[in-house]
This record gives sequence, C-alpha cells and structure tokens, in this order.
Amino acid sequence: EDPAIETAEEAKEPAEADINELCKDMFNKMATYLTGELTATSEDYKLLENMNKLTSLKYLEMKDIAINISRNLKDLNQKYAALQPYLEQINLIEEQVAALEQAAYKLDAYSKKLGNY
Repeated sequence: EDPAIETAEEAKEPAEADINELCKDMFNKMATYLTGELTATSEDYKLLENMNKLTSLKYLEMKDIAINISRNLKDLNQKYAALQPYLEQINLIEEQVAALEQAAYKLDAYSKKLGNY
C-alpha cells in the first residue's frame, strides 16, 4: 500500500436508541419541569396569602388606633364644651378690665387737668 493514498471507510449511522426509552426520558424531564413550575407558582400564592394576612392584621391595628383617636377626640370635645362657659366668662372679664383700664386713664387725665387749675 502506498502511504500517499488514503482509503475510505464506510460511513456508519449511529445505532438508533430505543424510542420508548427516549419518550420515557422526555416525559420524566417534562414532569420534573412542570412540577418545578407548579411548585414555584404554589409558593408564590402562599407568599401572597401570608402578605394578605399580615396586611389584614395591620389594618385591624390601624382600625383600633383610629377608634381610640376618635374616642379621645370626643372626650376632648366634651371637656372643651364644659370649659366653654368659663372661657366666655374670662373673655367678658378681660373686656371689663380693658374698659376699667380706659376709665382709669381718663380719670387720671381728668384729675391732672383739675390739678392744673
């Protein structure tokens, strides 16, 4: 044989795998993939459920706080209403003191004029 001459070999196709085994493998892998997807979706829904529960509890706390604020505001308004007559009396006394002060200034000015005569 001459080393410069190459010999050709017959091309052989690879042996065909068992189609049933390939289908089983494909279905198993597809089942694993779908199980993972469904598990992730289920976990997402569980997370949303927990978030909704926590939000509901937070709203209940806020409701209790709002009820307490409303009750305290009502009490404060009642106390203010009870003080209102006294506040009006204070305003009246303040007006009378201002009028008395003006009368005292006028009397002082008048007495100074009398002193000059």
